[in-house]
Amino acid sequence: MTVAQPDVSVIIGAYEAMPYLIECLASVEAQTLDPERIEVIAVDDGSTDGTGEYLEEFAERAPMHVLVIRQENSGGPSGPRNVGLGKATGRYVFFLDADDRLGPEALERMVDMADRAGTDVVLGKVEGVNRSAPKSMWGKTVERADVYSSNIKFTLSAQKLFRRALLERHGMRFDESLFTGEDALFTMEAYLRADGVSVVADHTCYYLVGRDDGKHVTKSGSYTLRFDSARALMNLIAELVPAGGRRDQLMVRPFLVTLLPQFGPKYLTDSEEIRRHKFELAKPLMDAYWTEGVAQRLKVHERLRLHLVAEQRPDLLLDVVKFVKAKKQAAALLERKGRRVYLAYPHFRDRAAGIPDSVYLAEPREARVFPGYREGGVDTFVRRAVRKARRVLTSREVRPAA
Repeated sequence: MTVAQPDVSVIIGAYEAMPYLIECLASVEAQTLDPERIEVIAVDDGSTDGTGEYLEEFAERAPMHVLVIRQENSGGPSGPRNVGLGKATGRYVFFLDADDRLGPEALERMVDMADRAGTDVVLGKVEGVNRSAPKSMWGKTVERADVYSSNIKFTLSAQKLFRRALLERHGMRFDESLFTGEDALFTMEAYLRADGVSVVADHTCYYLVGRDDGKHVTKSGSYTLRFDSARALMNLIAELVPAGGRRDQLMVRPFLVTLLPQFGPKYLTDSEEIRRHKFELAKPLMDAYWTEGVAQRLKVHERLRLHLVAEQRPDLLLDVVKFVKAKKQAAALLERKGRRVYLAYPHFRDRAAGIPDSVYLAEPREARVFPGYREGGVDTFVRRAVRKARRVLTSREVRPAA
């Protein structure tokens, strides 16, 4: 008898996951999608806390097909996910962390969305439990979006529905050499290669659970691993997207989320040796990918810090980081009759520092909060002059001959 292909393969990589695994598996069992349309592939990555045994017990009683693989510890989440992906037979795959849990109806809603819209990736709304979760991309349900027209670049975790044919066509797997940010690399590649991405924003599909023991993988890892992650993501974006506005738009994500925190409050407690090393690690990335297009998309304090990193000015950076950590509001200087707002962070118009005024210039979205700001600037006057000239020319063209 021919066994029907499952709709979705739920891949669970599990390491020392008890007792969180109990609720995780219960959330899979409670899904409204027909159990015959689901397969679970659970990879126990060398646990010693009963995780493997509990997975085997679940496999015996679960209504859907469950494959349990037990292996020696691989040292990270990529290995188990890749093993599971190699065994998957579903039309779609969903990566579920053993600490987390699915929302009710999650798989049914995401599979229905992918089938209806014909998209290759589906994001289901995520909520945090004892931890924060991304928020900016859940404004509304969208059947067909992409990485440029939405905020999905700010959720690059692997907990999404992927069309397996897309992954197989491009030989996509998680990079096992990375110990943080491996899911960002995988998900960004999927976004860029996908024939459309859908967003299910009107129903919570995933609960991101913060562990009481603090052992969640994203909390571990040294600063050098963060630079490895930023480098890999920047290189991927550069490989798949030509230089220009679209690339700059995507580069905001690794600069803002991965690189900038290395020059945040933690920098103040770093030793001189680590500070020097961070600048050394950042230099090739700044040289290759820091552009005016990226800079213009950031807030002033973000742009200023990264500018100083790009210019290799650790002496000036320290004052800026202290100012930012103190949560002080930089004084606003309005010029050009309110059409320009400069934020006077440390070293503003300091001749010795030599930082261009443009670094301190607030973009409209940041400038709007300051009383007296008049949006538009020079470009508005140019556009008005052009419109006036066109009206004059038009009136001359239609004026009847004497």
